[in-house]
Amino acid sequence: MRYRRVKIPGGTFFFTVNLADRRSTLLTDCIASLREAVRTVKLRHPFHIHAWVVLPEHMHAIWTMPGEDDDYSMRWMLIKQRFSRAIASHERVNASKRRKGERGVWQRRFWEHQIRDDIDLGHHMDYVHINPVKHGYVERASAWPYSSIHQYIRRGDLAPDWACDPDLHELAGERL
Repeated sequence: MRYRRVKIPGGTFFFTVNLADRRSTLLTDCIASLREAVRTVKLRHPFHIHAWVVLPEHMHAIWTMPGEDDDYSMRWMLIKQRFSRAIASHERVNASKRRKGERGVWQRRFWEHQIRDDIDLGHHMDYVHINPVKHGYVERASAWPYSSIHQYIRRGDLAPDWACDPDLHELAGERL
């Protein structure tokens, strides 16, 4: 069965990428390896990052692809491979993955959503940045160290106390 994805050169997409072990803290424990994997892939296969948040076992990102390119799947594959090769091997590997020479670090697939317009982009940006609060890791989005929210705060686009109203946390989750 072939998995169908929306492919639009220059398109903007929201992604969710998960570790195979949803109880793991590997992404935040090995954040330097993840950052290096993203940096290396982005140098060789450019894309624009609008937002990114890394939680212990999953991450969300919003990218815009170059005008002539729609291959975000290849970029995710390379990021996953580079990260997996950079970390120690201690995960369980099922028989199917072992036959294919895969590690057991990542879920095979990822979820993507094509961003339709500026309102959709804004909703997904909010979702990315509020996610550590939603999962109970911090009480305010700016307290989570592995988030692009800090770039928006430094530029003055968001206040350090952005979305500190608990009612807004519910709204950010309900809009998607």
